Amino acid sequence: MSDRLAAALAAVVVLALIASGLTPFDRTTWWLEVAPVIIALPVLFATRRSFPLTPLLYWIIAIHALVLIAGGAWSYARVPLGFWLQHVLALSRNPYDKIGHFMQGLTPALLCCEILLRGGYMRISKARRMTAFLAICVAMAISACYELIEWGAAVALGQGADEFLGTQGDPWDTQSDMFMALLGAGFAMFCLRRWHSRQMQKVGPGRS
Repeated sequence: MSDRLAAALAAVVVLALIASGLTPFDRTTWWLEVAPVIIALPVLFATRRSFPLTPLLYWIIAIHALVLIAGGAWSYARVPLGFWLQHVLALSRNPYDKIGHFMQGLTPALLCCEILLRGGYMRISKARRMTAFLAICVAMAISACYELIEWGAAVALGQGADEFLGTQGDPWDTQSDMFMALLGAGFAMFCLRRWHSRQMQKVGPGRS
């Protein structure tokens, strides 16, 4: 990815982050939802030269960031796109948080593949299936950790964590969240794998 395009993506994410923080629905929820974006931006900038990612992964990360930012601005249960999907699909609840959990599986799975293969931890010629398996496992571990964070927030904040949890009264919300992460990771490994592999070959191994 060219420096100009990378800078443009970063600018869009930063501008969206700033705009979302002006008058969010709930300030605590905003901080909790956008924290991964605030952490990821400087890390991506710091590793831009030593370990540049594939263009596909940069795009996926940017989209994931925008999904998180929208969830922080409105809270997941109130994002307008979710209400539109609820109407079109005749659902009983706003499903926007499921998009977030799908991305929570998709992004880490692709990132894990890049680190394992381009970092030299696994040989590309002999470890494709094992890498896919490990990438899905890492994505599910991250999803499980996030659910534990939500549980911790519920215990610490009580009713104040309702907007962050976004369960909307669904007793199976945790399980469906993790299922969506599994679908996202599976989509990354089985639908984007060849595209991603071609880009990794072009970018080459990470530089120290």
